[in-house]
Amino acid sequence: MKIKATLENYVFVLPAVTIFAIFYIIPFIWVLQLGLYEWDGIMPTKIFIGLSNFKEIITDKIWWQSFGNAAYITFIALTFQNALAFLLAWACDREIRMKNFYRLVFFLPPVLSEVVVGLVWQWILDGNYGLLNQWLVHLGFPNLVRNWLSDPNTAITAVALVHSWKGFGWGFLIFLAGLQTIPRELYEAARVDGANAWQSFKKITIPLMIPVTVLVVILTILGTMQAFVLIIAMTGGGPAYHTDVPTLRILASMRGSSRFGYACAQGITFGVILMVISFIQYRFSKKART
Repeated sequence: MKIKATLENYVFVLPAVTIFAIFYIIPFIWVLQLGLYEWDGIMPTKIFIGLSNFKEIITDKIWWQSFGNAAYITFIALTFQNALAFLLAWACDREIRMKNFYRLVFFLPPVLSEVVVGLVWQWILDGNYGLLNQWLVHLGFPNLVRNWLSDPNTAITAVALVHSWKGFGWGFLIFLAGLQTIPRELYEAARVDGANAWQSFKKITIPLMIPVTVLVVILTILGTMQAFVLIIAMTGGGPAYHTDVPTLRILASMRGSSRFGYACAQGITFGVILMVISFIQYRFSKKART
């Protein structure tokens, strides 16, 4: 009976394990293997070069610049985006009028097409006929008019803010779900004991929301570091690599340079870096909870 129960358990998880192996484990092993070769993606022959591709990544300045750009966008998302998501979730969790309507509106940006959002914001931020520049002129600030996506000083910040606007709805939804799990009796008991709103927020809301915050932070890092569609729709990585990110670099190595082996090495390196960042974040969050 014990063996039968064990086999039944394996049968239940077998479809999920099979799908995971086919679409994740096998491609990962294949990509890791290709990272050791020089290959143009067309010719049947591959030249084994060992770890040369990985060594080249260390000295690839454009690669590390793209990684820095992704880190900057992630920093904006972790601060501005998540702060906005939490404040709006906290407001909608309270007894306010039309809160269901606000929940719907705040969740609209994430479900919109990234290509459409990118093209619309590209039009808004255009230096010649963009809506933002027209507003600045009408408001009496013509000195602030510029081509926001072509100026190296503003392009990456503009992309980061648009990305935060596009993605804050996911954090909003998770934060709202977390806030709704906090028993209202705790706030009532704190009010009876004489605690004000700030003390209740500090002693009840923040400690109980730490696991939810950790989840949002990890998802934000993993999602933002892999940003691709929105950036390629808005800038394509320009001007002069100022909005380039690792996913665009990998695509450029494959399609632009026809270096599939180097692109695979970049992908493996990028994946390892994300795993390390997630592990460090998890360790810090675990200590924070204790």
